[in-house]
Amino acid sequence: QVQLVESGGGLVQPGGSLRLSCAASGSISGIYVMGWYRQAPGKQRELVASITSSGSTNYADSVKGRFTISRDNAKKTVYLQMNSLKPEDTAVYYCNLVVRGNSYWGQGTQVTVSS
Repeated sequence: QVQLVESGGGLVQPGGSLRLSCAASGSISGIYVMGWYRQAPGKQRELVASITSSGSTNYADSVKGRFTISRDNAKKTVYLQMNSLKPEDTAVYYCNLVVRGNSYWGQGTQVTVSS
């Protein structure tokens, strides 16, 4: 079983920054992909960014140049540095891990961008 624990959400003003963290535990080995998704009220969950074991990254067009995903394989932790935040970034952010064809989700952390 795999567990994901997120932290770092909160309230921030437009133009501000936040850093999300997601620590994984459990049966994880080999190649796996970690990523962040978000879901705003009334909208579908969408991919924000993902990163493979080798460090290849993928970003949604809406966050390119503002968000940076990174990971520490030794700590089984993925990070999302969010800069120049906009009100439209407001959502619940979910950590995701895919390993051996199985997908796991964190409980979600709220990010609110408002003045």
